[in-house]
Parts: sequence; C-alpha cells; structure tokens
Amino acid sequence: MRLLVLGGTVFLGRHVVDAALAHGHDVTIFHRGRHPAPRAADVCEALGDRTAGFAALAGRDFDAVIDTCGYLPADVERSARGIAAGSYVFVSSASVYADLATAPVTEDTAVLEPPGPQVTDVHGELYGPQKAGCERALRAVRGDTALVVRAGLLVGPHDATDRFTYWATRFGRPGPVLAPAVAAHPVQFLDARDLADWMVRAAADRVTGTMNASGPRRAWTFGEFLQQAAAAAGVSRPDVRWVDEQLLIGAGVQPWSELPLWVPTAWSAPGVLDMTVDRAFAAGLTSRPLVDTLRDVVAWAAGGQRVSADYGTRASSRVLTADREAELLARLT
Repeated sequence: MRLLVLGGTVFLGRHVVDAALAHGHDVTIFHRGRHPAPRAADVCEALGDRTAGFAALAGRDFDAVIDTCGYLPADVERSARGIAAGSYVFVSSASVYADLATAPVTEDTAVLEPPGPQVTDVHGELYGPQKAGCERALRAVRGDTALVVRAGLLVGPHDATDRFTYWATRFGRPGPVLAPAVAAHPVQFLDARDLADWMVRAAADRVTGTMNASGPRRAWTFGEFLQQAAAAAGVSRPDVRWVDEQLLIGAGVQPWSELPLWVPTAWSAPGVLDMTVDRAFAAGLTSRPLVDTLRDVVAWAAGGQRVSADYGTRASSRVLTADREAELLARLT
C-alpha cells in the first residue's frame, strides 16, 4: 500500500509510520519540517504546510492517507480535496461529544456545534467543536468513504503530556503517593501504538464509518490503574494516600493537569474516560496489556527526551512536583 501520513514526526504520527513500515507499506510523510522525521531513511518526505496546499505532492496519488493532525475544518477540507487517495482515515477526538455526563459515551451521542470558519483558534474549549467541524468537512467531501476515529486518551512512549506518564513513573520514587479519593471512577486510554497499528490495517482494508477508539472495552477503575502502575514499578504494597476531592480543590490542586486522570465528581464528565468501543474492536482494534504500556513509558521517560511540539518544554512542568506533593500530604493527611 502507498500510504501518506499527514504529520508523522511527534507522537501518534510517528507510531503510524512505524506500524506502516512494519507491515511493509510504502510510506510518505507530509510535514512542516519542524521536527526531524524519526525514520527518514525509510520514508519519503514531502515538506509543506497544509494551509498552503499540497504542491509537494503534485502528480502523486496514494492508496490511503492517515490524517493525524487536522484541527481546523478548512484544513481538513483542503486535504480531502487536494490529496488523491483511495482511503482516508481521520483522527478525531472524544472531545467532539456534547454530553460527557452520561457514560459510557457511544458514537451516537450528540456532538458539539462547530464555531464557524471565522474562528481559527483550536485551544481550550474550542478544540472539541473544531474537531467536530473537521469531521463535518471531511464528510462533505468524502461522504461515507472515510474512517473517522474518535480517539480517547492516547498514551505511550513519545507522549508529550504527563497525563499517563506521571502515574507510570510516580511509583518509581519513594514515599507515599497522593491520589484523589476517586478510586471507583472509570479510566480509559489506549496505547498510541495500538491505535496506529489498527489504523494502518483499517486503511489497507478500506474500513469506513465513525468509531470510538480507546481501551479496554471495560474501563479500569482509577484504583485498579494505580495498583497496576505500582506493580509495574515492582511495588507490591503501594502506600496510596486517598485524599478527599474537596480538600484537594480547596488546596488549589488542579484536576487533570496537576493530578492527571482526575476528573472530579463535580465536573459530571465521566464519559471523557468511559467510551463504548465495541465498533472499533469488532473492526480489529486491540489493546495491549496495561503493564506493557506502563513499563515501556517508564523506560522511555528515563531517557529524558520529553519535548512537546506544542509546548516546547518538558510537559512534566505542570504536574505536582515532589515538594508540592510532600507539602500537600503533610497538610491534608
């Protein structure tokens, strides 16, 4: 298969490239050149900015394109019209859903309304609506011939955030572990390598439709996740100090960022980490054992090269520091 990857240099995209090469496909990556191609000797590089068109791909056609970095509807429409490809796989997001209070979230859950072409910001609360607009733009061009992947939380090596890495590495250092008292809350995420492999296979098989992609089929509880994170670090009896949510909020602790994967009960948004994924699993998606992802992330993080394409700094700067955690433990437990 002649595969074009839009992106391919940072996180999910680089795993797509690895998966495609592992399957023996001919891979071209179209990117802006801000980051070196990890597999430059094995792929064909085409440099360009999708906002300016696809002159670097003139005269070329592909069996499939996997779009890992479409954030504005106009850009996705331009890609869908300007790239000659038999199959189009678009990475959307669970953030498109308008109602995350009722879990589990299915593909039939209503989506947000796009903000319109006059809005070009994609950050914060605009991210979900813009992704919904991207889906609409793609369907307007490709109809029912595309695969829209509504990805949940993606984790694994090369993840520029600390949403998963914080907990994967936390049990590797001594001392009690501060955690919000939400042990029964669902948590769900997918190793980006599993998503990448599935999308490559789906592109080759011309799978179409709209599918949630996360894992596993039954979400773990937060407590189960921390237990596995501890086990992966070789800690058989972890000292987890469960602290009441209101005490943490009162102390100024930021949910989700300072303590990753914590979605407070008051937010009424369990669906962000609890999606129905039966369609994707029926279409071939698989989820590797959690312990494998945990160990691989710990090994990768130990290398110290955690630079984000978006932030330009170590993503760990936002999570609780060891000193801040110790101060909170002393004050709240």
